[in-house]
Parts: sequence; structure tokens; C-alpha cells
Amino acid sequence: MRDSAFILLQRLLPQHTLSRLVHALARVRWRGWKNCLIRAFMRSFRPDMGDARERQPLAYESFNAFFTRELAANARPQPQDPRAVSSPVDGTISQIGYLDEDSILQAKGRSFSLAALLAADAAQTAQFTGGAFATLYLAPYNYHRIHMPRAGQLRTTRHVPGRLFSVNAVTAAAVEGLFARNERVVCIWDEGPHPFAMVLVGALFVGSISTVWHGEITPPTRRAPEDLPPVAGPAAQLARGELMGWFNMGSTVVLLFPKDRVRWQTQLRAGMPVRVGESLGDIQDPA
Repeated sequence: MRDSAFILLQRLLPQHTLSRLVHALARVRWRGWKNCLIRAFMRSFRPDMGDARERQPLAYESFNAFFTRELAANARPQPQDPRAVSSPVDGTISQIGYLDEDSILQAKGRSFSLAALLAADAAQTAQFTGGAFATLYLAPYNYHRIHMPRAGQLRTTRHVPGRLFSVNAVTAAAVEGLFARNERVVCIWDEGPHPFAMVLVGALFVGSISTVWHGEITPPTRRAPEDLPPVAGPAAQLARGELMGWFNMGSTVVLLFPKDRVRWQTQLRAGMPVRVGESLGDIQDPA
């Protein structure tokens, strides 16, 4: 009953209005307000500040600056194996595995389509049909910056408007097509001739998603999927482990690779924690 009431409440709430309000309040720099928010967050979630560049929570200029804090140098070393797929985030594995043609497992008994997630044409969708996927959930206490799992040349940044349901395990088990319904930013990369995708999924109170090349992308006024202006220069070419973006509250990243491109580590299971720089799997065709 409690889970059903939680889902119903989310359906009734003005999701985007609340997220815009949180977006504004999290950026207030008045010391009394931001310190109150930060202290309350520290009491509730007890995030590990030991690997942050600035370890003193109240030294941050706003709650959002605290929430999207940087790590200290070398806090998350990358794998030594050049074929490794590096975890892009600190978080928890929601699901990991291989697509059943164009179907991606969301939770037990629930799947969603690749085409719906990417909001892409048939040619782009076909590149990932039957491929590998990993859905990684970031809890509020996690580090919220997102790094590159592989080196890549940015091809496409697509904003897809949608709902803003929570993305925790309860909602994933109950809301049909959750990750393909929520607002998201789809980033398509090329590693030589091989593509991969990173889908940054918004959630309740996640009023914005930022990338290093476009800055803050949401909240938008548009209502239809839109490819954002192309980017050239260094921002379009990132190495494995480099910063590519951040969530301004907790959410989810979905990784996608083409068929037979990646073999996941066999010990990885739903519910396991991961950290930036940990190897999730190996590239099977490094050429």
C-alpha cells in the first residue's frame, strides 16, 4: 500500500513545477539558507566528503555547488586495461545485461524499447539493437558528476522532454517504461567506427542536467525531442574518465553499446554499488 501511494502521489504532483522550485532554491547563496539545507542533507544522507576537493560542506557557495561537488585529484583512478569500460558514475547497478533485440530490462517483469529511450530514427536505433546495456542509479548521497566510460567523439546531443518520476527501485518496478518516459539527454559518441550512447535520465526534483559542452540543458520550454547544436573542438572529443556532465539532483545513467562490442564482468548484479573508474566490462573489438 505504501508503494502504491508513493507512485500515485508522483502521478498527481506538478512534477516540473516542483523541480523548477527546487532548481531555484538549491542555487540560493544566502548563507543562512544554504547552510540550513546542507546541514539537513548531511544529517539525512551522510555523504562521504573524504574524497571531495573541498571537504568542508559549509564552504560551498550554494546547496547545488555542494551537491555537484568535485572530487579531489586522483580520487578515482581509471583502469589500467585500455580495453576496460569504466563506470561513469558512483552509484548502484539497477540492471545490467544485453538487449533482447530492441528491448531493455527495466525491472523484473518490465522492459522498455530502445527506440523509445533514444527517441531516434531507425538507423540510429539499429546501431544498438541486441547490444549491451547498463542502468546505473545515483542516490542522493552519491557523487553526482558523470565521466566518460570510453574515449569518444561527440556525435549527437538530444534533449527529450518527458515526465519526472523518481527513478528509485520502487518506481522502476511500478512505472511502465520509466526511463523512456522521463525527461532525458541522449549523448551519442563514436570511438573510431564504434558508437556508444550515454542517456542521462532526469527525475523528480532533478530540475537540470548539465554537460561540459552545452552547459545547463534543462529545464526547457520545448515539448518535442530536439538535437542540440553540434559542438566542435576539444569539448567534442573526451578521453575515458574525463568529466562529461552532472546531475543537479540524483538520477540515472543508461549506457548502451552495439551487439558483441562489450562483455560485462560476470560478477556484476543488480543492487551492487559501483564507483567512477571501476571496470564494468571489456571491449571485445578494440580495433
